[in-house]
Amino acid sequence: MNSIDLARPAEEVAPELLGAVLTHETPEGTVGITITETEAYSGSADPASHAYRGRTARNAVMFGPAGHLYVYRSHGLHWCANIVTGVDGIASAVLIRAGRVVEGEELARERRGDKVERPRLARGPGNFCRALGITAEHNGTALLTGGPVALSEGERVPATLIRVGPRVGVSKAHDWQHRFYLAGDPTVSAYRLSPRARPPAGA
Repeated sequence: MNSIDLARPAEEVAPELLGAVLTHETPEGTVGITITETEAYSGSADPASHAYRGRTARNAVMFGPAGHLYVYRSHGLHWCANIVTGVDGIASAVLIRAGRVVEGEELARERRGDKVERPRLARGPGNFCRALGITAEHNGTALLTGGPVALSEGERVPATLIRVGPRVGVSKAHDWQHRFYLAGDPTVSAYRLSPRARPPAGA
């Protein structure tokens, strides 16, 4: 059973999800992925959040309750998975950016391709969802009720191994230090600044 308190702001939950495991049971088999990189998005207080301008049909799951999946399509190409956090009625979610496949590697490879290197199987939010088999049909799925998609605590990560930095690929509030990742882990995605973002002064 998961003991991470998800009913808190996304920026508090995001680093604690490092080391947690998302598991998806399907008729083809089970894939489990240890989370190695996350990003926090804080709803109406966050210009980069899908919920910044209020509730819509697309982002409704972000408004709670905590412990559900918010799944959306990125650039019309990739599915991205977020774990909803905070209190019911206030949008808050953590994007899962990358992970390490710890169960069902063969099935993950079928979904990702035989030539993909092991550290890259779930590297990046789109690849994470592809390896885990997450699509639009899982939007709103409860993660803590014993269903086929489940979140478990996994191993506790020492604070000394957690690094913090700016979010990847967003054009607004891109310099917010809301990205959390495991130091030196090869599954963590590479940082890139959105071409639409204004670089920091002096850069």
